[in-house]
Amino acid sequence: MLSVRHISKAFPGVQALSDMQLDVHAGEIHALVGENGAGKSTLTKIIAGAQAPDAGEMSLDGKPVRWTGPAAAKAAGIHVIYQEFVLFPHLSVAENIFIGHYRRNRLRAVDHAATERAAAELMARLGVRLEPWRLVGELTVADQQMVEIAKALVDRPRLLILDEPTAVIAGQEVEALFERLRLLRDEGVAIIYISHRLEEIFSLCDRVTVVKDGQWIATHAVGEVDRDRLVTLMVGRDVTQFFPPRADAADVAAAEVVLQASDIRLGRRVRGASIELRAGIVTGLAGMVGAGRSELAMAIFGGLPMEAGTVAIGGRVFRRMTPAIAIRQGIGFVTEDRKGEGLAMLQDVAVNVTAACLDSVSAGPMLQSARERSIADADIEAFRIACFGPGNPVATMSGGNQQKTLIARWAHTCRSVLILDEPTRGVDVGARTEIYRIMRELAARGVAILMISSELPEVVGMSDRVYVMREGSMPGVLEPGQITEEAVVDLATHHRHAA
Repeated sequence: MLSVRHISKAFPGVQALSDMQLDVHAGEIHALVGENGAGKSTLTKIIAGAQAPDAGEMSLDGKPVRWTGPAAAKAAGIHVIYQEFVLFPHLSVAENIFIGHYRRNRLRAVDHAATERAAAELMARLGVRLEPWRLVGELTVADQQMVEIAKALVDRPRLLILDEPTAVIAGQEVEALFERLRLLRDEGVAIIYISHRLEEIFSLCDRVTVVKDGQWIATHAVGEVDRDRLVTLMVGRDVTQFFPPRADAADVAAAEVVLQASDIRLGRRVRGASIELRAGIVTGLAGMVGAGRSELAMAIFGGLPMEAGTVAIGGRVFRRMTPAIAIRQGIGFVTEDRKGEGLAMLQDVAVNVTAACLDSVSAGPMLQSARERSIADADIEAFRIACFGPGNPVATMSGGNQQKTLIARWAHTCRSVLILDEPTRGVDVGARTEIYRIMRELAARGVAILMISSELPEVVGMSDRVYVMREGSMPGVLEPGQITEEAVVDLATHHRHAA
């Protein structure tokens, strides 16, 4: 249906695409994978008419096309759903779906009842039960995603492009999304699926195209390749050990307990959960979305007030925690929302990596810029942050390098504990291996790592011990030798306790 041939695109100082090619068939889900900066976004924008190529050609149904803008591509049936939704939270589901296309009566006034009926029909086509009069701002992220897909269906899309659609959902919400995408595929819609989560490629997609450094590398039927082969194609080298070696069982058992959270309660979100973190050990915290994992971590760090329970660290017991107390006790926290809650996006690398240790770069009330840059220079080298130096704005960096910048910040203060909430969300496979390496290096320094993750391969591959949460409670903990994907899922979905 869609054919891209010899596409090139350059920006000042950067060759984003060079002789790129891609073929997408009607009625298939086609994965597009590659590291951050590989050219996926630029290719997507050219297909969607948001950018014009410098060279090459694109054809639809065998006929050459060159878009004059996104409207022309959309009129031809090409629709993009970006990672950050384009929705109006104060409008209803129906109003968002049909914005610019409202149903009207004979007097040309908006017919709200007809618009809501049409919205309900579209949601039913997706197998979603969602009241069309509800405000979008009241919906879960998963339901908002369904509204975005329903918006696309208004224009009867022939090609649907999804950019990291599972970045903010997990578990049953992901499978529900997959079911809806399969329905669209079976109706003949072509889907380009962009994701860093390789397990999703094998679960959902029919074919996969790998791009690297702005060039086409390979296209395969999903059944022809395995994870290791895909990783090798993406990074250009053989990745024989995706996860660093885990700690020995004897070392895990002998490790000193540096933090003990006991009977933590936060209303219905966390109901009497307890967890201990050990020096030099990576402790995984798993469970379904909404199980209370992030809330428990925020309570330990003091970001949410505990209704009951205690946190013991460094020989002191706290019934009330605040971020200031946690930082003084040597606890660091890498939030799952690095753009909204973690990084100062309009500031540079130097400002961001020193944000939690201003005393070390200050002389009284005055900031020592040279000292700040010196620390940033050392962190750029130690954490292998790809940028143009300490003055590089973090907003212009890839997701993986933004994440490494955030981890570098907390590495200065986490003498005892580092909490990482979804540390590899939205980063490519190359950056993931770097983040895993950093985690193990910090653990080797004696830091206790608490890793919250929705990805089972990551939980199993990185964790020395795994706590599992379910509906705010803690059904059990998996020790070395017990950690498997099946065991995690069993605890996450049943009230059965592990040793």
